[in-house]
Amino acid sequence: MVYGTNVMAGKSTRGRTTKADSPDGEYVLEEAIGFVLRQANQRHATIFSALIGDGLTPTQWAALCKLAQMESCTQNLLGRLTAMDAPTIKGVVERLSQRGFVTTQPDPDHGRRMLVMPTAEGKAAYRRNVAKAWAVTEETLRPLSAADRKRLCGLLKRLV
Repeated sequence: MVYGTNVMAGKSTRGRTTKADSPDGEYVLEEAIGFVLRQANQRHATIFSALIGDGLTPTQWAALCKLAQMESCTQNLLGRLTAMDAPTIKGVVERLSQRGFVTTQPDPDHGRRMLVMPTAEGKAAYRRNVAKAWAVTEETLRPLSAADRKRLCGLLKRLV
């Protein structure tokens, strides 16, 4: 990856993060926040898939992690807590259920809602992978100092 150089035009672009920073109006993909965030996410996803066990995807891990903490919740709430839309969380819950990690049942307080609960195997998968999840975080942030890690996480939280 080349930072600070527009390889196609051969121009230096270091620091051009907003339109105001680019007096000629040139949009440099390598400096665009969406592009850089996607690259960071791809790096993180690669580390995640190399370290997390049980064949869990990042979305499955997020749901399993939240359920291990809450014991049960509605599928709708689980989606909100893990930043997944309704179709995504429905698919995640179905896949976790097929693998025996969660069970579902109708919510007795609201017939159209589903309650999702971790099974004993789901709780065991969570426990097996907690240290690995911390290792994913550590490896993802390894290039940064402790102060930069804290600052980056704080800045990203402000964006969401």
